[in-house]
Amino acid sequence: MKIKMISRNPDDYMRETKFDVHKIPRNYNPSEHPFQTEREYIRALNATKLDRIFAKPFITNLSGHCDGVYRMCKHPSSLTTIISGSGDGEIIFWNLATRQKLRMIQAHNGMVNGMSCSLNGQIVTTAGADGTLKHWKLYNADMDCSGKTPNEVNLRADEGEQPLFMATTKMPITSVHHQQTKVNAGYFAAASGHLVEIWDVNRAQPMNTFKWEVSQQHHVKFNSTETNLLASLDWDHNILLYDIRKNHPIKKMKMRMSCNSLSWNPMEAYIFTVANEDYNLYTFDLRKMDSALFVHRDHVLAVMDVDYSPTGQEFVSAGFDKIIRIYDKEKSSSREVYHTRRMQRLHCVQWSLDDRYIISGSDEMNLRLWKARASERLAILRHKQRSSTEYQEKLRQKFQHHPQIRRISRHRHVPKYVKFHANQFRMINASHKKKEENRMLHSAPGTVERTSMKKKNILEES
Repeated sequence: MKIKMISRNPDDYMRETKFDVHKIPRNYNPSEHPFQTEREYIRALNATKLDRIFAKPFITNLSGHCDGVYRMCKHPSSLTTIISGSGDGEIIFWNLATRQKLRMIQAHNGMVNGMSCSLNGQIVTTAGADGTLKHWKLYNADMDCSGKTPNEVNLRADEGEQPLFMATTKMPITSVHHQQTKVNAGYFAAASGHLVEIWDVNRAQPMNTFKWEVSQQHHVKFNSTETNLLASLDWDHNILLYDIRKNHPIKKMKMRMSCNSLSWNPMEAYIFTVANEDYNLYTFDLRKMDSALFVHRDHVLAVMDVDYSPTGQEFVSAGFDKIIRIYDKEKSSSREVYHTRRMQRLHCVQWSLDDRYIISGSDEMNLRLWKARASERLAILRHKQRSSTEYQEKLRQKFQHHPQIRRISRHRHVPKYVKFHANQFRMINASHKKKEENRMLHSAPGTVERTSMKKKNILEES
């Protein structure tokens, strides 16, 4: 009788060392490993948990105003410079790197209604409730920089508080915004009453005036790509579009409730998002405005401001509910919620030009600096750390739809009043949906049509 026995040669699985280290066979083909998916799932779950543990978005607050912060604008070429305006007419130039005030000016006798910086970064235009329009010198380009950036040196050196130009308007200007082009770097738009005026910083009178029979306009914004395209908002719930090369407005759309702010997508010139009084944000395509592309929910009070990231893939919103929310441009729910116990009603928010930070201004006289990605490390990463971070991010994306990972990644702690109102709105929306279904069920076929949220709040387009 023959007996088969397993015979192994020690030279095949042991190294020729004095410690007799066992050689472990490895298969480098992941498709051949029987537990590759299970191992990656565990790693993705741990990465998701660690992401939530280290999610600490708040960096610092900048205190210096004596009234609520209602207006804010970014410097077009300096990542560390931000300009804010308060309710007492004071504007402050901040350095975000050192978290210090560079300059403080009592610009107006009333609230700062509008603020914008020219594309070359030399002039800041402010408009106040006292009916004045002023230009301020941001820095002197002729000064010696001494090896530092011109913005940092010259902002400190220029201590004069007299404006370069001042004009008194018939109606108080409620919003200003500079054209984002090098050809006409001194052009800016101003909303004054029911008019939209095009100004040049070198002239004392507006060059052109657009008039539509609407109520008072309160917000204007130039398109950063199609620089001749201008949008404005008024208190009669209208969204108005202009081409400054023409003598008349080009399009008007009326919504059910008024909009507070508008932001253009910097990567797609025909996409813009508005912050509405009905607690939602609406993303529109300029080529087809009879319906919204997306409706972004989750706020429980009026949305006051919105700003896109430099990549155009996300935007941030500030609400009257004391909450900052970050949205993907194609999703209705927010991916991130920022709040603090001391932060009050928010009026302005900006996304930094390096896509890493968010700056907000609120009623309690502070500016707050946040991380755009809550768990991102701000220190310089080594190669292994960066590779590990990228690997974990890919694993989270691969398993993002698994129930456990989705639950952990979506969970956020919100204030009690926000949770209460969110539950109330959920019940109200379910009730409206049930009522609409019953109306369709008990009506003659074709007499009652279902209207989506994308079209329900748009009343008229012309």
